[in-house]
Amino acid sequence: MSILSPKEIVAYAGKAAIDKGNYSFRKIAVLSFLAGAYISMGGLLSVLFGYGFPGIASENPGMVKLLMGAAFPIGLMLVVLAGAELFTGNCAYFITNTMGGRQPWKTAFRNWTLVWTGNFVGALFFTFFLVYLTGISHYEPWLSGIGKIAIAKTSNPFFVTFLKGVGANWLVCLAMWLGMSAKDTTGKILGIWWPVMTFVAIGYEHSIANMFFIPLAMLEGFDISFYDLFIKNLLPATLGNIAGGAIFVGGLYWYVYEKLDHLKK
Repeated sequence: MSILSPKEIVAYAGKAAIDKGNYSFRKIAVLSFLAGAYISMGGLLSVLFGYGFPGIASENPGMVKLLMGAAFPIGLMLVVLAGAELFTGNCAYFITNTMGGRQPWKTAFRNWTLVWTGNFVGALFFTFFLVYLTGISHYEPWLSGIGKIAIAKTSNPFFVTFLKGVGANWLVCLAMWLGMSAKDTTGKILGIWWPVMTFVAIGYEHSIANMFFIPLAMLEGFDISFYDLFIKNLLPATLGNIAGGAIFVGGLYWYVYEKLDHLKK
């Protein structure tokens, strides 16, 4: 078959988690740095697409969301196809093994902590050196668009941002699942594109993407504080991302294809 079955995807994710759990600190540092930069590349392209046609957008507000959604998936495609460590995807990978007793929880938490940090460093590097210092974000209509995105992301109550984080990583981890299911490059790209496009167009909260959007707005002088960045967005978005990936993808698919199948024997 040209694709893996759902049960085979669970096994594939478990094998990948074993490898990830054995990565050295240096390997995690480099690969997580790259993932943060890759997701930021997708974030930049989504801003340029989404806010680059102000005349069309003013008459069709949904077009901004659609164009942003269409462009953003390049980041996850680079993570999967070129190889990198992304916190949100790893929230699902480790669950099949931790729930099955093949890896300790401390291995998952170590990976999540190091990868989240590395993603942040990579996102900040790309944002500051390759976006802000190059002047790409200084001009309209993109400047005001960046401000709108960041202000909206830091204006919701904690629980709303948490729930939006759940929705984002449910879809992102499904994109990872679909990417694993395909055995050819085209299939992987198509599998990744649809779920990621969906979460961006809906307006869910992806913690690693927000490490690009919000700091860029801060650099451009918008009235957003570090409290807004960390407490009003990244904390609830991160917790929501963990729940979305760990429970609704890794956890439920482990339950269906390992736990229930084991009970039948």
